[in-house]
Amino acid sequence: MSLQRRHVLIAASALPLGVHAHHGWSSFDADRPLYLEGTVSKVRWQNPHAELELELSAALQLPADLAQRAVPAQTAPVDGRALLAKTVLPTRKDRVWEIELAPLTRLQAWQVPEIKPGAALSVVGFTSRDEKGAAVLLAEYLFVGSKAYGLRSSPA
Repeated sequence: MSLQRRHVLIAASALPLGVHAHHGWSSFDADRPLYLEGTVSKVRWQNPHAELELELSAALQLPADLAQRAVPAQTAPVDGRALLAKTVLPTRKDRVWEIELAPLTRLQAWQVPEIKPGAALSVVGFTSRDEKGAAVLLAEYLFVGSKAYGLRSSPA
């Protein structure tokens, strides 16, 4: 093995797991938004994006007011009302989901306070197109207390 290749392998092995799994929006099903709600069990507040492990509520259901919730405008063309109106619960039965948030600079632009284990929150986002593999959700909207944050782009 060349010295250069060995250095690349050593450097890659030192990266956190989330860096190896980083991907864009194209692998997610943006036509089927999902709703999750629960308690945060783990947090990785780092780039390329913050990640949470969310333990779902035992009696997960769509909130009656979800489609009427106010969501902030983003610089990306996201129709928040339409997205919330077509949001559904996941078909898979995983109790723990990995939630991919935005990069830290975008979370700072939205003034999202650092989330800690034990926090209760809900999220609307997208899972993989075939819903196979790990239970991962790419967050579009994050709801913490009475505050909603849009995460696809910066605040409009």
